[in-house]
Amino acid sequence: MTTRRDFLKRASAAAAGVVFSSCGMLEAAHAQQSGGRRLPIVVKGKRIKTIDVHSHCYIRESTSLLGAAEESKLLPPIIGAPETYLGIEKRFKAMDAQAVDMEVLSINPFWYSKDRDLAGQIVKIQNEKLAELCAAHPDRFAAFASLTLQAPDLAVQELETAIKRQGLRGAAIGGVVNGVEFSDLKFHPVWAKAEELGVVLFIHPTGVPELSKRLSGNGWLGNTIGNPLETTIALSHLIFEGTLDRFPGLKVLSAHGGGYLPSYADRSDHACLVAPAICDSKVALKKKPTEYLKQLYFDSLVFTPEAMRHLARQVGASQIVLGSDYPYAWQLHPVDHIFACTFLSNEEKAAILNNTAAKLLNIQT
Repeated sequence: MTTRRDFLKRASAAAAGVVFSSCGMLEAAHAQQSGGRRLPIVVKGKRIKTIDVHSHCYIRESTSLLGAAEESKLLPPIIGAPETYLGIEKRFKAMDAQAVDMEVLSINPFWYSKDRDLAGQIVKIQNEKLAELCAAHPDRFAAFASLTLQAPDLAVQELETAIKRQGLRGAAIGGVVNGVEFSDLKFHPVWAKAEELGVVLFIHPTGVPELSKRLSGNGWLGNTIGNPLETTIALSHLIFEGTLDRFPGLKVLSAHGGGYLPSYADRSDHACLVAPAICDSKVALKKKPTEYLKQLYFDSLVFTPEAMRHLARQVGASQIVLGSDYPYAWQLHPVDHIFACTFLSNEEKAAILNNTAAKLLNIQT
């Protein structure tokens, strides 16, 4: 059996096998949003290693298994999309410009609808290549594993391999699997394994296709509204179906500030009081729905200090970590965003920029 030590020993040489490319579209975007802090970042006289938990990439060897036509659909006509196929030097340059020391890479799931064998091949390649990349550049990259969640028994094996042998930091998952919510019993073995290993699951939505007709038209509503909505639904099911009670040690991190849930969380506390006949009497939650938010984690991608103020007040600043969605150009100065939140103490800024993510992901800084 290949040990993690053997794997990492080979990784630096093997990293050359990761396909890198870049079309430079983000150079124009950076030019439009020039300025901002540069490395190193110092808070109250102390050097802070900034960790961006929400950044993306694709691995050419895995996406090519889809065939050219389907592979091309992975790159929508948006700023930053080509850079998901990593160009290392350009990525480092961009990270330096953003004042980001380390990116935690993840791959949005495009394989849930594939059969077990093909999806398993895709996931195997991705996890191996991500591990090689992180081993070759341990000061700049960490990564979340991919999982074949449509086959939970396989996902359990993949997660254990990723953590114990490949040095990955948790797993990135979507917001739903082929219409089946994460609270479904079939996924419990995966959540149990994540809880046992003490690793985080990063929920990144891919939209709500059943609303595609209503979300068509101007404004890219399938993403603008659909992505935060999917996260809101996923988290709400985990809360209301008692999944978080069943797995109290489960670490869940949500992209985009947790979607809409933290913005209107108190409505959740009233739902079953107003309509007890509609709620399931067999599900007796151990606390109020809003209280579960204080055990979850959220990235900082909410754009404005006022939105951050509300998020921090609702979930606690201790539950927020730095996130940019890079290379997609949603927030090209994520560190500046934290410093603009003058209501945060220096200790809270340091926690968001580094300390919370370092502890959550077991990253030595």
